[in-house]
Amino acid sequence: MRPSHTLPILLAALLGALPLAQARQAVPAPAAPQAAQQAQPMGQPQQAVAPVDAAAAKQAEFERLLHAQVLLDRARFSPGEIDGAYGSNMRQALNTFQAARNLPVTGVLDEATWNALNTDRTPPLATHTLTDADVAGPFRPIPEDMMEKAKLPALGYASVLEGLGERFHASPALLERLNPGKNFGRAGEQIVVPNVGGLPPLPRAAKVVVRDKAKVLQLYDANGTLLAQYPASTGSDKDPLPLGTWKITGVHANPVYHYNPKLFWDSEPGDKKAKVQPGPNNPVGVVWIGLSKPHYGIHGTPVPGHVGKTESHGCIRLTNWSAADVAAAVAADVEVVLQE
Repeated sequence: MRPSHTLPILLAALLGALPLAQARQAVPAPAAPQAAQQAQPMGQPQQAVAPVDAAAAKQAEFERLLHAQVLLDRARFSPGEIDGAYGSNMRQALNTFQAARNLPVTGVLDEATWNALNTDRTPPLATHTLTDADVAGPFRPIPEDMMEKAKLPALGYASVLEGLGERFHASPALLERLNPGKNFGRAGEQIVVPNVGGLPPLPRAAKVVVRDKAKVLQLYDANGTLLAQYPASTGSDKDPLPLGTWKITGVHANPVYHYNPKLFWDSEPGDKKAKVQPGPNNPVGVVWIGLSKPHYGIHGTPVPGHVGKTESHGCIRLTNWSAADVAAAVAADVEVVLQE
């Protein structure tokens, strides 16, 4: 059976070509674009081949990658911020998904992997009606300077799109692309979003493993079964990941961030100790999972698009939604293995 693919029809519905209810029905996946010229047997006349529509091919690839990212997210092999593009976080998610399904580990969305992902027939997109709470704010720009951050009463979202992006694990740019002409500031507006909700909570984890080179955090149960994987930022040359086996000392939701410039080689001259109030744009995001290694922990971040792609100060940095998932699955004294 060929895998279902709903995105082209859903996008058509957005432009008024089809009713949305019809758009959410599964339809065959688009065929891969054909080469502009194909070889013909010797001695036979050449047949004319229609040129490839480059824009259509690019759109089809975007839709296929977006569909796969949603399915990886739902299978607990997080590709990080969903954006419809192939990058290092998606490659690592595919690698581990393939290994878990006994498929050749290629890190690419080959046919066998696509078919394995599509055993989940959930439509990749869903509708969401913006609520008063979604658009109420308050929204304010977040300063870069730590001393200026410390002056704010809370570190909330800078925009409606930032909040919606975190809720649906998506880049704000993706939400805009999926919803041309929509007013994100109006309660009652219906938008299309990645269908990442409705999953059951993770089972309790018995061990956390952070792999520095792969830039991932993995959760395992007591039998050694992999429960979930998330992209992670894991240190730098100046602040390397503290390899070894540690323990979780506690889980703290919506933490106040205690900034000490003496702990940071890149602190600004004149910086002083300060308290930065809670919120998704707090430097450690929405949760802090402390480790038995002093000053180190697993935490969220205000910039989800940077996770797995930029360096940290030695801690393990996740997207806010991934950090919240991990926090719900672990507790004090759970083993944390930090390895190359």
